[in-house]
Amino acid sequence: MGQVFNKLRGKEWRHKQVQAICDRVFDRFKIQTGRANLTFEDLYIAVLLVYNDINKRLPGPHFDPPSKDLVKAIMTDCDINLDGEIDRDEFVKFIEQITAETFNVVSQGLIISLIVAPTVAIATKKATEGVPGVGKVVQKLPTSIYASLVTLAVVWVNSDSS
Repeated sequence: MGQVFNKLRGKEWRHKQVQAICDRVFDRFKIQTGRANLTFEDLYIAVLLVYNDINKRLPGPHFDPPSKDLVKAIMTDCDINLDGEIDRDEFVKFIEQITAETFNVVSQGLIISLIVAPTVAIATKKATEGVPGVGKVVQKLPTSIYASLVTLAVVWVNSDSS
């Protein structure tokens, strides 16, 4: 039951996406530098590349990468073998830790956009039908179109305010 719940919450999907991005970025550094692990400077550039990749794939506002100080602090937590470098597994753990808040913000925005906005639109359609000037237009619009318009407005306002 717990596995089903995790799939519904998106943990497995999120882990697969993070793993794919990490593999792509890590392999790029491995090919370019010829080293098996990332130094701090490599790690910081890798983080920038990961955030660039995330920002390209996600709708809405772009997310700023963490500062060098934060990367350094988290690097010490994720460097399990204490060699001062990050290997592939440590890199995945690092990116999952550093992007957890980003994915939470995206998830909340998607929930608002895809669930809350249409539900509120449908609930308020009846109330809007009695408003002079607007009521006749609302009555003529099918509920699905009205809900879609309200959802688009919420997404637009949400992306402008972020």
